[in-house]
Amino acid sequence: MNEEQKQQGTGTGGDFEEQLRELLAGDANTIRPAPVPYPVIRHRGTVERRRRVAATGAALVTLVAMPVGAYALAGGDADGNTVASTPPVSATPRTSATPSASPARPARPATEDQLLDGITFGQAVDGLKECLAYEQSHTLGPADFRTDMGAAEEYRIILAMNSTGDSNVSGDGMYVVAVKEQPKQTRLICNVKDGKANGLNAGVGSDDVPGAGPVMADINGGKLYQQSILDRGNWKLPFRWGVIGTVEPSVARVTVSYGGATSQAALDHGWFVASGVLNQQVTVAPRIKGYDADSKLVYDSDKDKNYEKRLP
Repeated sequence: MNEEQKQQGTGTGGDFEEQLRELLAGDANTIRPAPVPYPVIRHRGTVERRRRVAATGAALVTLVAMPVGAYALAGGDADGNTVASTPPVSATPRTSATPSASPARPARPATEDQLLDGITFGQAVDGLKECLAYEQSHTLGPADFRTDMGAAEEYRIILAMNSTGDSNVSGDGMYVVAVKEQPKQTRLICNVKDGKANGLNAGVGSDDVPGAGPVMADINGGKLYQQSILDRGNWKLPFRWGVIGTVEPSVARVTVSYGGATSQAALDHGWFVASGVLNQQVTVAPRIKGYDADSKLVYDSDKDKNYEKRLP
């Protein structure tokens, strides 16, 4: 090789080496890129954390908003579409308290003053029931001819008071008086002793008589204000008495005088009820007076020809 060829070869080799260095340098930059400055790295990390927190929050909101008994995804086939019904959360149902129906009972009297001598309404009700049962079991004759007195809840109790035993019926007890209007006007006077019915007087239908006034004493009410004729002149004292009867709507007030004392009667759905305590022997029946709304006397038993004014 001559000198010129050597010089050309050397030049060629130098250029090759220079090119090789440049190629290696470029590959090095490709394999190991220049480091990213620290602020850029910190910014990217902060953004990524915020993205993850936001995604987690969205998932929690979705879980809270999920209604009870909604469908939830479950592992299953390759499509991931298998669903399973999530059982509802067990909870005690909230139910409204419904009061139990109260047992049917007779109507109460219009005033508490019609329940006397410490007799409670419950005791009066029990006495009425006992008397109705007694009536059913002691009524004689074919069933078709018997009068059905009905059930206790069909009645209104208008009087309950102590009863005094006498020579005809011994032993003290209590009287219960009850009335009803349907299907017919009915009045019961029942005597109860030691929790058992001792006697029953019943009146069915109106006691109206021709020429009767706006106030009318019950035709069988005498047993409430007198003792046995066997004890005439020798009553047991003190003696609790009562007077009952019917009144027309025009009557606003009724008074009953007996043994020198006057009692104001209670007006109860077309009935009047008076009571008192007798401390002396008497021979004259109670005197009954009725007044209208203007306090005008519209009835006086002393002028009523149908009213027995003396005791037997």
